[in-house]
Amino acid sequence: MQFGMPTLIEIRDLEDTMRLCRELDLDFVELNMNLPDYQTHRLEHTEKLLELKERYQVEFTIHLDENLNVCDFNKEVAEAYLNTVKRTIAAAKALGAPILNMHMNHGVYFTLPEQKVELFAVYQEEYREAWKRFRRMCEEEIGDAGIRICIENTDGYRDYEKQAIRYLLESRAFGLTWDIGHSHSVQDKDEPFLMEHEERLLHFHIHDALGTKNHRALGTGEIDLAQRLQIAERHGCRCVLETKTVRALRESVDWLKEKQSAFL
Repeated sequence: MQFGMPTLIEIRDLEDTMRLCRELDLDFVELNMNLPDYQTHRLEHTEKLLELKERYQVEFTIHLDENLNVCDFNKEVAEAYLNTVKRTIAAAKALGAPILNMHMNHGVYFTLPEQKVELFAVYQEEYREAWKRFRRMCEEEIGDAGIRICIENTDGYRDYEKQAIRYLLESRAFGLTWDIGHSHSVQDKDEPFLMEHEERLLHFHIHDALGTKNHRALGTGEIDLAQRLQIAERHGCRCVLETKTVRALRESVDWLKEKQSAFL
């Protein structure tokens, strides 16, 4: 099991991020493509990234843009997202980044007088075809590189998303990310689905939570962290200590050093 850190808004310079990662004795940095600093055209400049990786002996994983929507009904928009993933896979190959983390985009919904209708649930044929195309492209681009695209839980998987994830997990190119704070904030509604596919867990986002407030430092909330970390260890997962501030990250590392021998 490895532990890493996210890219933080407080630290704009990647070398400063790498330096902090090394100082905290963490194994990797998760580059977040929601930030302008880690868009595809930046990640494709692999020489600098590889030099920093070697200098600080820190690995990379990559968090794909949360807006990613390969099922968009506008084919040109969907194609742009597909191309983004294709280019990111190429960069990951060059960087030796083993994990791409992604969210399921819920898409557009219509609000009717008595219910909310999600369009992906209605137009399921189009939705399924989009995921077939995505899986096929990812398999072709990854080849035998060993990269895994891990699907993260957020605010509760929809039924149509579960069907799509099951389809993706038929391919060795895909796995699962368990964000334990997101899970806690929706009363762990995704846990049965995640445990149904426990053998495909490859990546964790680890942070504490109080009710719906998550991304807290470890040990400052109400999650059974020991139980979650034992599952991560059982499957040799990479774990991002996904706090949002440097202070909370330092507190989490200190908590882990103090507590992990008791349950790992």
